[in-house]
Amino acid sequence: MRTELKPVIPFEPELSEKVPVDPGLWRYEIKWDGTRIMTYHDQGGTRLFNRKQHERTLLYPELALFPSYCKADSVILDGEMIALGADGKPSFHEIMRRDLIRRTDRVQSAYEAVPATYMLFDIVYLNGEWVHLKPLQERLELLHQIIIPNERIQLAPAHPDGQALFQVMCSQGMEGIVCKKLDSPYTLGGKDGRWLKVKNYGDIIAVIGGYTLNGGIINAVLLGQYDKQGMLRYIGHVGTGKLTREDWRQLTERLLPHTISERPFSNKPDRHQDAFWVKPMYTAKVQYSEWRWQEGRTLRQPSIQAFVNQGPDQCIGPWM
Repeated sequence: MRTELKPVIPFEPELSEKVPVDPGLWRYEIKWDGTRIMTYHDQGGTRLFNRKQHERTLLYPELALFPSYCKADSVILDGEMIALGADGKPSFHEIMRRDLIRRTDRVQSAYEAVPATYMLFDIVYLNGEWVHLKPLQERLELLHQIIIPNERIQLAPAHPDGQALFQVMCSQGMEGIVCKKLDSPYTLGGKDGRWLKVKNYGDIIAVIGGYTLNGGIINAVLLGQYDKQGMLRYIGHVGTGKLTREDWRQLTERLLPHTISERPFSNKPDRHQDAFWVKPMYTAKVQYSEWRWQEGRTLRQPSIQAFVNQGPDQCIGPWM
């Protein structure tokens, strides 16, 4: 009798300000600026789910021909789906052009326009057996035994020197690194210091609560996050990032119908005289260099990476 593989919540790294240095105990990987995808394969076929257990099977045809890249009869794989930008670096904005598609008739054109690569870094289940409690080192050996890398499916590489890898990520303007203890099990739905992420810059998901216009087109948005009392607090405005002119035009069409008269933020934005308020419905991933707590608690040098499909009520800030 076959047991159907059901989506699990992946293990997550904790944020760390320092790279752990303990030779032989840690594995250091690039932190890919993509979207987490877990692959489930058994006799019933192959299905893909993201970290929130939302199905993504139809969005990534790259993973449809399972026998071409994996020799297992049944398996749960963990990895990151990435797409490269014009600069040749992983781009969250680009992979969101694939991940946010909701009409199946647009999948093929997006597949051709935005090639994606699956960077595999762990295995949770193999041939009828849960392997998540095995040490990371053993799981990696199993992963290497069953995966057949190709142009679109790769095994995530590691570097022996975490400090050196992080410096390279900083010099290239990339997101950072992930440090994993080689003896660590994979805790389903867990998050602890056995996996650490060290970031070159910060990023958050923020709620759009206002906008400014230039020639009838939105040229900047005002952002906020909710506090523990459910009040939306302004954290900065941003008009830069990876958005194209067409992206701004589409955003204008999306936001203008939801313009409201009352300010949705509980605090007064530093840029409010020329701002229009909008119902807090849409969210965006924002990158920043610093969160200035002493200066109105606003983001320093924010830039929009992409619009995301996350509920505004999930955007809760670190307010005391």
